[in-house]
Amino acid sequence: MNKIITISREYGAGGHSIGLQVAEKLGVPFYDHDIVRETAKASGFDPELVESEGEDVSRTDSILKSICAVSSVNYKDTQETIHNVQKAIIVRLAQQGPCVILGRCADEVLREAGIESLNVFIHADDVHRAVRVSEMTGSNNATEIQRLMAKKDNSRHNYYNRYTGKKWGDSRNYHMTLDSGMLGYDLCIKIITETAQAMD
Repeated sequence: MNKIITISREYGAGGHSIGLQVAEKLGVPFYDHDIVRETAKASGFDPELVESEGEDVSRTDSILKSICAVSSVNYKDTQETIHNVQKAIIVRLAQQGPCVILGRCADEVLREAGIESLNVFIHADDVHRAVRVSEMTGSNNATEIQRLMAKKDNSRHNYYNRYTGKKWGDSRNYHMTLDSGMLGYDLCIKIITETAQAMD
């Protein structure tokens, strides 16, 4: 398998678990938190800051940063710096060989760098996602779970839109969109794995 796979995902749709198992089945590296560590090391920022800024931007944050950037030529956008460092790291990891990269606009980063990749978007209905989020957070509060899902998805949408100019989750931006709630994780893993192998 000489293919690089990028996985974007709705919160609670199981993209991390699916990506990790795809990487294991293909015998290639899986990059998620490794990117955070490498970005923190290269930028000098605290890993927790990189984690929070690295794929998370609210519409309000984006507007405020735009205002500040216009009003002051000395304004330093921390998220912009983190994103640029992450871009370089994603390209470097992809250049090292086949791998699976989770989130962080990796699909568009690699497209801009001229590196071919199989780009996948994982989504699911709210019921399946809520069950998953409940397992991850330990919360049984339906209102809180719905609020968290909406917040995470909104942040990812704004982040993707800000750095790619494209709509997050739009099927035209990916080679494959899979409903993990309907298909189940195992079938999603099988489809992605077999597609990557068939494209060699």
